[in-house]
Order: sequence, then C-alpha cells, then structure tokens
Amino acid sequence: MTRNRRRLGLGTGLISLHQVCESLVPIFIGVIVDRAIGPGDGGALALWVAALAVLFVVLTTVYRFGARQLMLAIAVEAHTLRVEVAAKIMHPHGIRTDQRAGDLLTVSTTDTDNTSYLLDYVPRIAGAVTATVVSAVALLVIDVRLGLAVLVGTPVVLLALQAGTPLITKRVTEQQERAAEATSLATDLVSGLRPLRGIGAEEAAAQRYREVSRRSLRAIVRAARTQGVYVAASTVCGALLACGIAILAGWFALNGRISAGELITVIGLAQFLMEPIGLLAIVPSWVAEARASADRVAVVLDADPLVPEGVEELAGAAPGLEVRALRYGTLEGVDLVVRPGEFVGVAAHRAADGEALVKILSARVAPEEYDGQILVGGRQLARVRLAQVRQTMLVEPHHTDLFTGTIGDNVTAGAPPKNLTENSPLAEGPPLAGVLAASAADQVLSAHPDGLEHLVTERGASLSGGQRQRVALARALMARPPILVLHDPTTAVDAVTEHAIAQGVRALRHPPDETDPFTTVVITSSPAMLAVTDRVVVIDGGRVVAEGAHAELAATDMNYNRAVLR
Repeated sequence: MTRNRRRLGLGTGLISLHQVCESLVPIFIGVIVDRAIGPGDGGALALWVAALAVLFVVLTTVYRFGARQLMLAIAVEAHTLRVEVAAKIMHPHGIRTDQRAGDLLTVSTTDTDNTSYLLDYVPRIAGAVTATVVSAVALLVIDVRLGLAVLVGTPVVLLALQAGTPLITKRVTEQQERAAEATSLATDLVSGLRPLRGIGAEEAAAQRYREVSRRSLRAIVRAARTQGVYVAASTVCGALLACGIAILAGWFALNGRISAGELITVIGLAQFLMEPIGLLAIVPSWVAEARASADRVAVVLDADPLVPEGVEELAGAAPGLEVRALRYGTLEGVDLVVRPGEFVGVAAHRAADGEALVKILSARVAPEEYDGQILVGGRQLARVRLAQVRQTMLVEPHHTDLFTGTIGDNVTAGAPPKNLTENSPLAEGPPLAGVLAASAADQVLSAHPDGLEHLVTERGASLSGGQRQRVALARALMARPPILVLHDPTTAVDAVTEHAIAQGVRALRHPPDETDPFTTVVITSSPAMLAVTDRVVVIDGGRVVAEGAHAELAATDMNYNRAVLR
C-alpha cells in the first residue's frame, strides 16, 4: 500500500466519488418527483433531468479512471511481488526454509496475486463506507429515525459477521497449504517420470498423488463451505436491514411524515444500500484470504540467507582446495587436500558420504550446520565473497537441470565473460567443439538434425538421461572454473562413452604439454573416471581410509576393488 500510495490514493478518491454519485441518483429522482412531476412543472423537469444526465456522466467518468488506476496498481504490485519472491528464492546465498519447490512456486504465483488484491479491497471498503455515510446523511435529513437505523444497524451487522473471519482465515490457510503440497508433489513426480517408469512405480506414484489431491480437495471444499455460509449470512443481514428501512419508510409515508418523492428516495437508497452493506460484510473474508497469502509471502521474503556474505578476497588464478576435519551428515572428520592444478578422484563407498561432501562444497549448507573447515586458496569458504566463490569453484551436482531453449543456449550459459585480464590463463577459452567432444555431447548433437539449435524443453525433459548428463557436463566444462567439482557425471552413459568422457575431461582440463591452471575433483565410483585422475581418495564410514593411484588401490585394497571394479 505504501509503494502504491499515489495510484491507490487517486483510485480510492475517484471510486469514493463514484459512490457519492451513485447515492445521489435516488435523491435526484425523489427531488424530480416532488419538485417537477408533482407540481407539473415542465421546465423544472427538464432542468433536473439534465442535472441527472450530468450526474451519470460524472459517475461513469470517475469510475473508469479510478478503476484504471487501481487495476494498474494491482497488476504492477503483483508483478513486483513475484519478482521479489523469485529473487529471494534464487538468491545465490539461498534462504532458510522448509518449503519445497512446489510450495515456493505457489507462493511466487498464487499467493503474490492474492496479496496484491488488497489494493482492490481498500477502495471497495472506502467506497462502501462513503456510500453508507452519504445515504445515512440523506436519510437523516428526510427523517432522523431512518438515518439512525442505517448508522446503528450497519455496525451491528458488521460486528456480528466479524466473528466468522478467524475461521475463514484458518480454512483458507489450510486450503493454500494443501494446494501447495499437491503442487510440490506433482512437480516432483513430473521431473522424475522417467525413473518411475523405469522401475514400474507409476501406479504407486499415482496413488500417492491421489491421496494428496484428495486432502487438497477436502480443504478446498471446507474453505468454500465456510465462505459460502459467510456470504449467505452477510447477504441476508444486508437485505434485512435494507428491507427494514424500506418498510419503515413506507409506514412513515402512510402517516404523512414523508412525501412521495422522499419515499421514492428512501426506497432507492434502501435498495442501493444492499450492495455497500453486503460488501462491507463480505470484505473481511476477502481480506482474510489476502492476509493468509501475505503471511506466506512474508515467510519467504523475511527468510534469513542460508550462507552469509563473506568479506575476504581470493588471491591467485589457480587456487587449491582443502577440507579439514569435516563433520556433516554421514561425514565423520574428513580431511582432503587438493593442490592447484591437480586432478583428484574421491571414491565414497557410501553414496550419502559423496552427497554430503558435494552439498558442503556447493555452499548449500549454513556454516554453523557443519564442523570443520573448507579452504579455497587458503581462505575459509564461509569468509570469502560468495560471488567470487562461484566464479572460482563450480560444483556440478549429480542431479542437474537444463533450461528451456536450445542445446547451444544450455552449453554456453556458463561461459566466462570476455573482460578477463589478458594475462590470465583463463582468458582464452577452448573452442566449443573441443568442449562438446570432451563431454561426448557431440554425440547428442549428431542424434538431432538441428544440432546446437535443437530445442530443449523444461528441465531437459526432451532429452534422455544420458543426453542431459552430457549437455550438463559440457556446460560445466565451458564455464572453465579454476576449480571444478563433478559428482557422478557419467552414471547415465554406457561404458564406451564413459571412457571417452574420462579421457576428454583429462585432456581438456589437464593437458600434459601445458602449465595447468585448473583443479578438478571428481566424486565417483566410475573406474574409467578414477583411472585418469592423479590420485584417488577413498572415503568409507564417513572418513578417509585410503589414498593413492587408482591402479595401486585396485591391486592392494580389496574393499576398493569390490566397490569400483564391479
């Protein structure tokens, strides 16, 4: 309301003026009856009809311009809220929230729209109050008792109906939560449709969604039933009040206390009052719904950042990576040193150990949630500016997403800017063809006639799992980060392609005949990938249990042999 105060103020003023004009219509008609039709004065009739015509012109004009200002404010505010929520959700520092992707999607769409509707409710309330006051004043002039009936009866009706608004808020909040739960589950199921089909779990997934959908439906029905009862009660109360005023006016007319024109005015005002009184009665339910959505929006906008903003700078173009006594999840004191320019493999016997390490390195965990230190270039990860961390170290998770566009758009999305310093070893990037070959993404292009222009649907659903994995790897290689961490980059490809990718990554990031500025860590159990590394660090039971060359470990460590050479 504060940032839309200009449009809101102007729109509210014009809508209130429109309601004043609406209230004057029955008053003008009553005056015409008493001063023109009753006496039979044709001149007065023409004059008052002309005045009535002018009133309708003003009435229509102010409503049109007032509504235009308010609709513009609502549209702009809804868009602004969506942008703010999306920016908060997508902020590099992350947010502390228990809400899943589907919940956040609902907040950024439905809830932002519902919240912006408050800019529609405020002028409606102001207009209804204005109409009620003007009508009450007119009735007071005609007869004090008629005016008092409106001035006293309206607050009594509204106070009686106010008792139902907490229940409406509760029901609407429950409805929104259940709807968000269903949306979130639907998002998860759609994104995992291929694996579900692969294991034959479609029916189980469908049954789970049906259960969640039924809970959502029950919540919607309960909210609709509560709101329906409230609307019915408010309509009945408003109609009874208006009818009571009309009946009282008729009694006064029969007793000669008011004239025929005044009776027509009172009947017209009573009929007109049904709308603003009914609106004032039902608006609390609307505000309750907007408030429920606003609370959900506020939870996201007020969420604390997951990762604090560091203040330190990194020095050097080729920093190393060091992990000291890391304890998080299943990790029980992991120590790992990766020197600048080194290609290190990490073989975790338990998948959870690899997942925990990747989650920490990708800065998706708050510093206070883990013990130990992560050092990049000798500086603690949590103390370095996050933007510089992102430029220095890229962590490519196992489950990656592609975006709507072309294959070329996805591959070049992380390409470094052209304004790097000339003496930086990263200034000249590899040709696109080299990246595509190293990641075996050139095979993806050859499978589609459009090549790089082949369209990719949301989350890469139009590509197979192996194709998505190769395009995502090409994107990571094209970004040319000084430190690249890959997590299981070849699980969806065949053995031949896996071997080609391993050789390609090695040749691209660690060529034998050049001074190598790049550091690479691959967390995998793939023997082809581990064979091309400089050394392998083995994690078992949350700790580092062995270290050495792949061939050496395969020959001397039976546990490593069973886990890797399967």
